[in-house]
Amino acid sequence: MHVPDGFIDVPVSVAAGVVAAGAVAVSLRGARRELDERTAPLAGLVAAFIFAVQMLNFPVAAGTSGHLLGGALAAILVGPYTGVLCVSVVLLMQGILFADGGLTALGVNITVMAVVTTVVSYTLFRGLAKILPRTRRSVTVSAFVAALVSVPAAALAFTGIYALGGTTDVPIGKVLTAMVGVHVLIGIGEAVITALTVGAVVAVRPDLVHGARGLSAPLKLRVGGELVDAAPAATPAPVPVAARSPRGLWAAGLVTALVLAGFVSFYASANPDGLEKVAADHGIDRKTEEHASADSPLADYGVKDVSDARLSGGLAGVIGVSGTVAVGSGIFWAVRRRRTAAASPSTGSAVGGNA
Repeated sequence: MHVPDGFIDVPVSVAAGVVAAGAVAVSLRGARRELDERTAPLAGLVAAFIFAVQMLNFPVAAGTSGHLLGGALAAILVGPYTGVLCVSVVLLMQGILFADGGLTALGVNITVMAVVTTVVSYTLFRGLAKILPRTRRSVTVSAFVAALVSVPAAALAFTGIYALGGTTDVPIGKVLTAMVGVHVLIGIGEAVITALTVGAVVAVRPDLVHGARGLSAPLKLRVGGELVDAAPAATPAPVPVAARSPRGLWAAGLVTALVLAGFVSFYASANPDGLEKVAADHGIDRKTEEHASADSPLADYGVKDVSDARLSGGLAGVIGVSGTVAVGSGIFWAVRRRRTAAASPSTGSAVGGNA
């Protein structure tokens, strides 16, 4: 759903940019409360993983494909404020390096794909968490539903922005019907990817999943063919899971992202995604402008002067994942350090006062 330059007029694009900048500013402050020494590097990994999976377009209808938006996944794994930043980093990297999503439309894309998806999905996720049992299965089910709803919500948001500043004269009713209809289908794919990913991480490290904080994971024993909770052992307590290093999960996640972007992406659907298809069918793309980064050596997810398509796309994917994890990790470590620095003066004052 990357909006290119030319779909939305300048005044509305500027207004969306202001909204996006405000949301990012609020998220930078909010992320200080969500990030700690264990989750800060994982936030960079989440951004890189979203970048990789967005390269894997999947077919949803005749001649149409979809891809992960990632707002729900990021919000549930690392928190809603950090989630907005994760998706924003991905969109920034895609726009500058890969000419995917217009630079003048960056505010529109952040508003639609980062802010709307994150706010809608996490609000719904937390609502479901209050009424469902606190179990791993409930977390996965809640993630599925939240991700499913977030995609048509983003399509609805784009339609509203187009109604305010669309550069072509297309009846808004047709845009609304087409956008929401196809993105409901894309939402199913989003929900499956999100639920599988969240479920996999919750199964091994629930303490690292923001949306699963406090989730207990008792030892299970099979008795009479049924799984039951084991009685607490009368032995010294083991090292708390929260004290374990996340390096293993981080390494596994990075390898997975590199494989998806560097190899699996070659087999992704070549059909236009939902927005591209709707735009072509209804004439929304009549005033599309050439991307400012069209001459980038990585434009269109290929490496310039590398003739082999498989190798070119794979290298571009690996470069994208590596760059995203580096930039994202740097940003999140900086946010984490600001939280530590902000806490230090108060700590020092308290110590001085007690002296």
